[in-house]
Amino acid sequence: MKRLKCARIAFIAPSEGLSHTVKIIYIAPGTGGTFYCQNCMRDVSLVRAMRRYHHEVTLVPVYLPIMIDARDVARDVPVFFGGINVYLQQKFPFFRKTPRWLDRLFDAPHLLRLAAQREGSTEAAGLGPMTLSVLRGEDGNQKKELDRLLDWLEAHEKPDLVHLSNSLFAGLAGEIKRRLRVPVVCSLQDEENWVDAMAKPYDQLCWDAMAEKKDSIDAFVAVSEWYGNKMSARMKLDKSRLHIVPLGVELDARGPAPLPFDPPVIGYLSKMCKSLGLGLLVDAFIALKKKPELRNLRLRATGGQHGPDAAFIKELREKLRREGMDQDVEFREGFNLEERREFLRSLTVLSVPARCGEAFGLHIIEAMGEGVPVVQPHAGGYPEVIRGTGGGLLYDPDDPGGLVSSLESLLRNPEHARQLGAQGREAVGRFYTVDVMAAGIAKVYESLL
Repeated sequence: MKRLKCARIAFIAPSEGLSHTVKIIYIAPGTGGTFYCQNCMRDVSLVRAMRRYHHEVTLVPVYLPIMIDARDVARDVPVFFGGINVYLQQKFPFFRKTPRWLDRLFDAPHLLRLAAQREGSTEAAGLGPMTLSVLRGEDGNQKKELDRLLDWLEAHEKPDLVHLSNSLFAGLAGEIKRRLRVPVVCSLQDEENWVDAMAKPYDQLCWDAMAEKKDSIDAFVAVSEWYGNKMSARMKLDKSRLHIVPLGVELDARGPAPLPFDPPVIGYLSKMCKSLGLGLLVDAFIALKKKPELRNLRLRATGGQHGPDAAFIKELREKLRREGMDQDVEFREGFNLEERREFLRSLTVLSVPARCGEAFGLHIIEAMGEGVPVVQPHAGGYPEVIRGTGGGLLYDPDDPGGLVSSLESLLRNPEHARQLGAQGREAVGRFYTVDVMAAGIAKVYESLL
């Protein structure tokens, strides 16, 4: 029933859901392209889909350039709240009053890209004070940046609606509504993981600020029912303003992936870090490869890394070397759209065993879109997606052998793996495409306009 509920939102083309061309400002954070950012890819694909249906959507990057799959989608738009300026304004009161010509120097694209690669620059633990300040909006240390953004918006043709990529931008909503007098929509996806990783007391202070600012936002869009319920409780949201629109992907025009079994290949597609379970997958690979029937097993991982992740990957390589299995594992660097598709088509099964789950898991439908089955823990929004597609297996994350046995059941049963892959691909084509996602968002816009 959950899948059908999402489908009812979706079976209206964006051009049908809105009876006229709509001018939309879409404000989204960038990561500099250093790792697999599900929110970034969602934002870019949604903007591109809405433009295909002739709506005027301007993607406004915040903090860092949007580079993953962007293909000039944010061309001719400056970066606002540039990461370096935001940091300087937080740390040094002098920079809260500097002239724009000086701020512009720190917003240079090459400097922002260097900042994105700096260890800890996009890690939540040390960014609590700055995140809280931005959430305070006109009362925060970055008021100058907010005024600059609104001046720029007012200088351009007035939009019909502003869409915020996530609720960490809730502090912008009040001034946007006051000065532009338009509805504000806010997406919800994985903010909880970011805020809860902050040092105390900033985690709770940020939750309090988000709850305080929520009344300036007209509609919230969660990517799964599980996450919508979670954020409703954390932000004290009125359920009447909450909508559920799952993520979507662009389908590969080619047929399903071949699912190799000679040798079989396990894949991992996400930021290559400890918190998303890459270490657990490596341990499962080692255990499986020691079984005589799976001695030819391979493991491939991609999705980028950042800062402390490099040391973590080095530890994994050393562990694999000690087991004599390092030659059977690849940690790939490239993960743009074309590289991800070729990567997925080389796999037998994909798993990103994040113990606490995620709001949705874009990698799940990316794999299923290629006909690759998935194995995920029964956590977060994963069960909602897998049960809605039939394209994979769920295991109990508290069962020490759950991941190994679930992977083995597919690696040793090609017919079952191909059946799940086919089911997943068919479901993605019906319920989880970019156009279906755009139709759901268009319906939310329609309700406000």
